[in-house]
Amino acid sequence: MRDTDNSNRRQFLTGSAAVATAACVSTTARAQSPDYVIDPPDVVSMEIAGSDQRFPVRRVYCLGRNYRAHAIESGDNPDETPPFFFIKPRDAVTDYRKGFPYPPMTSELRYEGEMVVALHSGGSDIDPADALDHVFGYGVGLDMTRQDLQQVAQQLSRPWAISKSFDNSAPCGPLYPVATNGHAVDGRIWLSVNGEIRQDSDLSLQRWSVPEGIAILSRHYELAAGDIILTGTPENIGLVVPGDVINAGIDGLGEIEVVVT
Repeated sequence: MRDTDNSNRRQFLTGSAAVATAACVSTTARAQSPDYVIDPPDVVSMEIAGSDQRFPVRRVYCLGRNYRAHAIESGDNPDETPPFFFIKPRDAVTDYRKGFPYPPMTSELRYEGEMVVALHSGGSDIDPADALDHVFGYGVGLDMTRQDLQQVAQQLSRPWAISKSFDNSAPCGPLYPVATNGHAVDGRIWLSVNGEIRQDSDLSLQRWSVPEGIAILSRHYELAAGDIILTGTPENIGLVVPGDVINAGIDGLGEIEVVVT
C-alpha cells in the first residue's frame, strides 16, 4: 500500500504546503513555470464546519446501490451483486445554498440523499483495518440524477455517465472533521421534499461500510488527498420539479436545504 507522508497531509489541510514550496523555489525554477494558453480551472473546494479553511476536491467517487432496499428497488439482487462505482466531475460539487438549477435534456430529475466521505490521504490496496485513518471528515450531499437519460442508457447497454455527471449534480453541505466529530458509523440519514419525508434509513444499513468502500475503491484507483466518496442512497428515490425544496440530513452531520430552480 502506498500512503502519503504525514507532514504532507498536515500541509495539505493547512495550506502551508504551497507556502513552503514557494519559499524554496529558485528564481530560475519560477521562470520555468508553465505558461498556460488559457486560465487554469478554479479550485473546487468544500466548506469545513467550524473553520475558515476549505477542503479542496480532487476527485468525486460514488458508490452505487449501497443500501439493500435501494438495490432491490433498482432491480438488483443484493445477495449477488458486487459493489460498483461511478465518477462525477469535481466541479459537480456545489454549495447547497446556491440552489439547484433544473438541468437540461431531462424531464425526470431524481433526488438521492447520501453521506460524503472526504479523504486527507490515500493509497492503493488499502487494508480495511487502516481505511478510516485516511478520512478527514464527513458531510451531507445529494447525487442528482437525470433518470430518463439513465433508463435509456441502461436499455441500450450504454454507459450512463451523462445521467449522473452533469453540471451542479452534487450539492453538498459542510464537512465535519473526524478530529472534532469522530467517525460517522451509524445514525439516521433522511431526505424530505417540501416537508414530506421521502427517504429514512440508517448509515448502519450500508451494504459496504465506509472502510470497506474505501478499501474496495482503492483496488481500482490510487486514492489521494482531496478525494471524496458519496457512499450511496437509501430506498425511496423519487423525482423533483422546479420550485421543490429538498432537505437532507444525517445525525451529527447537520442538514442541508436545496431549492430546485
